Amino acid sequence: MEQGNLFVYDHPLIQHKISLMRDKHTTTKEFRELVSEVATLMAYEVTRDLPLEEVEIETPMAVARTKVLAGKKMAVVPILRAGLGMVDGILSLVPMAKVGHIGIFRDPDTLQPIEYYCKLPEDIAERDVVLMDPMLATGGTAAAAVGFLKERGITGIRFVCLIAAPEGVRYFQSKCPDVPIFCAALDERLNEHGYIIPGLGDAGDRLYGTR
Repeated sequence: MEQGNLFVYDHPLIQHKISLMRDKHTTTKEFRELVSEVATLMAYEVTRDLPLEEVEIETPMAVARTKVLAGKKMAVVPILRAGLGMVDGILSLVPMAKVGHIGIFRDPDTLQPIEYYCKLPEDIAERDVVLMDPMLATGGTAAAAVGFLKERGITGIRFVCLIAAPEGVRYFQSKCPDVPIFCAALDERLNEHGYIIPGLGDAGDRLYGTR
């Protein structure tokens, strides 16, 4: 389902795996595997519009005109820490992509997003970037991450998440109207504590067994 620059997946396998992830009885090991598997499935749509060019190759039978990827190469950038769980799933489909990392926290007094860690490939400005975080709740962290990337001259950003709240989608689109959002499920709302309902809990805690 596509709504402007928001793409919500309706593939049966993705919806099935998201349902398993929501279950509070799903183990850390199972949850981690499911996150990676869903990220792989989502990568097909994320990369759908990558440009192609025609080349000539020699098969065992004849010379063929066929297509290969052209234009910019890719980089994947997880937002620490939960975004790390999605990296291997994307790389299983696009193994030549380079990986960067960005860490953001909110100042407890000003509530402003603060970048505490950023390590990116040297040529990332020449690459299409897939920014990843399992949850798009308020949208503040994701929008801040896009801003920090743009400050470094990076364009061609796509944001990929597993679960999104309508409030987060609206905020993100207001701040980053040029960045498409790919999500596996659009949920009902945020609660008073900023958690997505029904959601799946804290993705980082469930990935790493910290709660």
